[in-house]
Amino acid sequence: MLTTAVQTPREVRYRDGDVMGVSFEIACRRDGTPPSPEDCAWVGAMRRIAMARLQYRGLDALQDDVGFIVSELVTNAILHSGTTTVSLTMAVQDGDLYLSVADGIPGVPSPVQAAGTDAESGRGLALVDALVKENGGTWGTNDIGAMTWCRLVIPSGDQL
Repeated sequence: MLTTAVQTPREVRYRDGDVMGVSFEIACRRDGTPPSPEDCAWVGAMRRIAMARLQYRGLDALQDDVGFIVSELVTNAILHSGTTTVSLTMAVQDGDLYLSVADGIPGVPSPVQAAGTDAESGRGLALVDALVKENGGTWGTNDIGAMTWCRLVIPSGDQL
C-alpha cells in the first residue's frame, strides 16, 4: 500500500492579532505537467484556514466570498506561476480585510478575459473582480506581479 506524507504549512504567524500568514511548498512543475493531487489539496486547505480565521474574527459575512477568492488565487499560483512556495496573508486594518497570495514569480495575471461558452476555465479572475467590487474593494498585483492582493470592505456591524 502506497502512503504519502502529509505536509503541513511551513509557517503560521499572528502579529498583534491582526495578521495571519501561511506558506506551503509545492513540487516544481515543468513543461505544463499537471500539479500533483497533494499540491492541489492546498487549495481547499487554504480556503478552510481563511474561512476559520474569518469566523474567529467575527467576519462570517465575508466567508463565502473570501473562500472563493482564496481558492481562485491559490489555484492560479499553483497552476500558472511555476513556483515551489505559495503564501497566503490576511490582515484586518481600518475597517478593511486585506488578503494576498504570493508566489514569488514575476508575471501579471490576465484578468477578465472572455471565456468561450464551452471553456472549462478562464472565468476565475472575472469572478474575483466581481466579488471584490461587490464588497466595495479593489484588487491587483504588486509591481512585479509576484503577489496578487485584494481589499474588501468589512460590512458595518461586523466585529473587528
